[in-house]
Amino acid sequence: MGSLYRLFVSSIATRGRLLGLLALGAVAVVVGFAIGRAEGADPLDDGTLMVANLGLALIVPVVTLVLASAVLGDPNEDGTLVYLWLRPVPRWHLAVAALLAALSVSLPVVVVPMALAAMATGAGGALVGATIAACAAASAAYAGVFTFLGLRVKRAMAWGLAYVLVWEGFIARAGDGTEALSIRSHTVSLLARLADGPERLFESSMPVAVLTPMAVLAVTAVLTTRRLQRQDVA
Repeated sequence: MGSLYRLFVSSIATRGRLLGLLALGAVAVVVGFAIGRAEGADPLDDGTLMVANLGLALIVPVVTLVLASAVLGDPNEDGTLVYLWLRPVPRWHLAVAALLAALSVSLPVVVVPMALAAMATGAGGALVGATIAACAAASAAYAGVFTFLGLRVKRAMAWGLAYVLVWEGFIARAGDGTEALSIRSHTVSLLARLADGPERLFESSMPVAVLTPMAVLAVTAVLTTRRLQRQDVA
């Protein structure tokens, strides 16, 4: 599995891709500094909203989408997946190696800039720790979803952006129970509860906010494995 992991990491961690994604994270750091230096701003309230509405709603899902959808999606589309599929290894090794590669690259690219942005607000260590936990949980869940999506459909980037912008951005935020099916709503709840932030962001209980992203990762890992077992890649 180690060789598969290294192969997947090298395939997605290209210089141009990483620079572009880090530039996106730098935007959050600039916004964090602006909040920290704004007169009359509430660092904790405004900082929590910044992490929720910029980090968890945009930066984390987009960065993870770009990396995770490519890890199996690129070889699936260009026809080279057959060479991995023909290796005498269990299919779950492929799935786990792909997920670990996506997480290994996406986690530092999203967690470090968002933690710096939270620190720049001046809200204190509670917001920084909550940001790290919430962004890591969100990235793990999105990595599972988008790794499977990249294997399952062509043009996974377009489908993934539609999911992030339409479902997570509009439909799930409309309420009426749809927020229970949103990764964002649970990770925002985790952020707000850990940081002791605005109660209006408490959309799920702490146990649900912690367990849901992990459940999403586990289920999508199983789906990815099953897809690798059944897919005709010849």
